[in-house]
Amino acid sequence: MTKRYLTFCAVLPLLGATALAGGEAPKPAQESAAAVTDRHFTAEEVRTSGSVTINGARLDYQAIAGTLVVHPRDWDDVPRPADEDKKAKESDKNADAEAAMSFVAYMKSGADAASRPVTFIFNGGPGSATVWLHMGAFGPKRVLTAEDSHTPAAPYKIVNNDQSILDASDLVFIDAPGTGFGRIAGENKEAAFWSVDADAYAFSEFITQFLSKYGRWNSPKYLFGESYGTTRAAVLVNQLQNERDVDVNGVIMLSQILNFDLSPDGPDNNPGIDLPYQLALPTYAATAWYHKKLPGYQGGVRDLLNEVETFALTDYALALQAGSSLGDEQRQAIAERLQRYTGLPVAYILKADLRIDGGEFEKSLQDDTNTTTGRLDTRFSGPTIDPLSKDADYDPQSSAISSAYVSAYNHYIRTDLRFGEGKRYKPSAGLWRTWNFLHQPPGEDAPVQQAANVMPDLAMAMKTNPNLRVQLHAGYYDLATPYFEGIYEMKHLAIPRDLQKNISYVFYESGHMVYAHEESLKMLHDTVAAFIDGTDNIEAPADGP
Repeated sequence: MTKRYLTFCAVLPLLGATALAGGEAPKPAQESAAAVTDRHFTAEEVRTSGSVTINGARLDYQAIAGTLVVHPRDWDDVPRPADEDKKAKESDKNADAEAAMSFVAYMKSGADAASRPVTFIFNGGPGSATVWLHMGAFGPKRVLTAEDSHTPAAPYKIVNNDQSILDASDLVFIDAPGTGFGRIAGENKEAAFWSVDADAYAFSEFITQFLSKYGRWNSPKYLFGESYGTTRAAVLVNQLQNERDVDVNGVIMLSQILNFDLSPDGPDNNPGIDLPYQLALPTYAATAWYHKKLPGYQGGVRDLLNEVETFALTDYALALQAGSSLGDEQRQAIAERLQRYTGLPVAYILKADLRIDGGEFEKSLQDDTNTTTGRLDTRFSGPTIDPLSKDADYDPQSSAISSAYVSAYNHYIRTDLRFGEGKRYKPSAGLWRTWNFLHQPPGEDAPVQQAANVMPDLAMAMKTNPNLRVQLHAGYYDLATPYFEGIYEMKHLAIPRDLQKNISYVFYESGHMVYAHEESLKMLHDTVAAFIDGTDNIEAPADGP
């Protein structure tokens, strides 16, 4: 597994210690270790009120910023005698692990909980806080950033978000364990929370606690995950429904990755699996079109993609399947077609054996000007760090917007929501060496030894709750989780054919974070709000007295 696997949506490569805004206040010299633990691992909340104007209408809300404390699977919350407790901890290394997960919830003032949907929202990473969806997409405030270039340094503009979906649902933005203002603790804390299955379990613990504490058990419920957050959502919805008897009305996936064998990052480490090259090709074509690298093509991007999608699943697929038996004449013809769709030189394509991964494309598309193309959003470009490198060395979009989001959030939550004093906000956690991608699919007795694939989890959730609706959102310029990959995954779920009607698709002329594009943000609001309104099972009030 390459490091690039771990950068979905969280913009993690650029969020090291130097990028963290809002440093933690020094601890008093006399503060004991136990006091520090209590300070971090006690449920907190701070309530404030505010208003947001959406489509010209004012909406008043109550905001709750705080933390909830969760524990790993099989943790026993029943008090035991000291000797039994000691034995339990010796036999179970996770017995003393706990996580304080930070969150911000927005609830419409005066609304009846049973007639008001609630949407649980999270970014990905893995190991990312949810600052991106909070300050970029759905919170009542958002930060303005440049749409395809580097956003100038502070002061940043924090404005009313007229595309917040508070008009359709109450919102709960959840930071993953070890991120945001939350922390993890315990002898084996990383193993207890930083894996595919343990992470989803922590979120299911958080959500059920939230439903109890804030009286939302009878509310329509939605999950919204971005990037690795879609991986989490697939496991989480199955856990909620089939382990906790919490049916979910809808799951909303933005920039989806369910099967990591399909990622365009490092497919050369998995020879014989050629699908990643095929599924990334339409994004290469859209990117080359955007940067005017296809001089022979005069049409629009959607017409181009229709043509490239067909080629990717037919002639290109057959050529890749042929392997070394592909004849020289056929190889040359396929290389010329790829040149027409990607803008890359035929000689480069032949040298790559017709197989170009995401990092190579980002580095090579604009190599003639020593310019690197973005990964999360290929509309972005930046100076190449090492002109002799094979792959892109960084992501220009991450570099362009990270400071704006992190700085704006630190200012907003401390000033407007009055939470976080004396605490450090962590946009990401360092998970390169500790995240466990092994996953135990439904029906298996143990994790399977393969790249993570949570398609069976989503399929199980859809089969055990045939009313569950799923909505996939994807940007044409996303090379972290290509849009065509998401389509392929959905079309290959192991569900009855008639359940495919429960899946809907929305595509944008934007990148991984589709909301970073103004027009796409409005479209995102409208389609998500309509999805919630159409699936919340709330009866409209009768007309008249």
